[in-house]
Amino acid sequence: MIKAEWFYWLVGGVLLAMSAQMLADRTNPRRLGTAAFWGLLGAGFCYGTWVADGSAPPEPLGAAVLVMACLAGFGLTGRGTPRTAGPERRAAGARRHGNALFVPALAVPAVALVCAVGLKRLSVGGQPVLQKGSETVLGLGVGAVVALVLGMVMLRERRLSVPLHAGRSMLESAGWAMLLPQMLATLGAIFADAGVGKQVGRLTAAVLPEGSVFLAVVVYCCGMFLFTAVMGNGFAAFPVMTAAVGWPVLVEQAHGNAAAVLAVGMLAGFCGALVTPMAANYNLIPAALLELTDQYGPIKAQLPTAFVLLGCNIGIMSVFAV
Repeated sequence: MIKAEWFYWLVGGVLLAMSAQMLADRTNPRRLGTAAFWGLLGAGFCYGTWVADGSAPPEPLGAAVLVMACLAGFGLTGRGTPRTAGPERRAAGARRHGNALFVPALAVPAVALVCAVGLKRLSVGGQPVLQKGSETVLGLGVGAVVALVLGMVMLRERRLSVPLHAGRSMLESAGWAMLLPQMLATLGAIFADAGVGKQVGRLTAAVLPEGSVFLAVVVYCCGMFLFTAVMGNGFAAFPVMTAAVGWPVLVEQAHGNAAAVLAVGMLAGFCGALVTPMAANYNLIPAALLELTDQYGPIKAQLPTAFVLLGCNIGIMSVFAV
């Protein structure tokens, strides 16, 4: 049986290999801090296995997170000059292969879909081929490996160090912002466990006029928008606002369609992801990878769309969901 832990070990191993490359890159004036940051993350992927099964204490992981926060917060990470193909060679390869260059990228979701749907029920000797409940994660890992092999074959690249250098360049370009979604998702779970949603629900019940369904819809959608903007993650905002307004007010009291209310509420949250730098994977990382002069350019371009869609979601929920 292929286990999800194998995928995490692979991620950790790749990060450790890139960390070693960063350490050896003397063109990066902050190579020590950069290597330490990504090396700690890679070690965490591996060490987390023993924390999950209870055979190792979790405190070292917490200490590693604090050290990483200090390295990023004090500006001790930087960017070097990886040994990758020059602009001329990349342009020539793009002209030669054309749209076929998209094949490795499209292989990732295609393989993930096959694993999540097709291989989900496949078993050998009474044991499932993929660990139950982790088919999508494993599909993503297998798809990434397949995409790497396809890319190296297409480009006739035999050295594994070349894609490692290219991946390392992406890590250094995006920097600590690449980890922000994971951290904020954890924050959402902490908020939910701490009962923030219940407290927001009490405040909402005290302010909302009784029987005002439309105002409840506005509060739910705008709350999803604002909490997502604060936490940078619609999935982190969802349990808080759903526990406060979505379920108790719109579903139980107003007898709304639960599936429709919660689905549109999530879409309202995604509108908040368009307007906040906290949603680093949507807004900051693309700006860094494209080397835009204005790092907030994507947010400025998305502002009108975000507010128009928020209004549309409020209207859709009011008409069709409650």
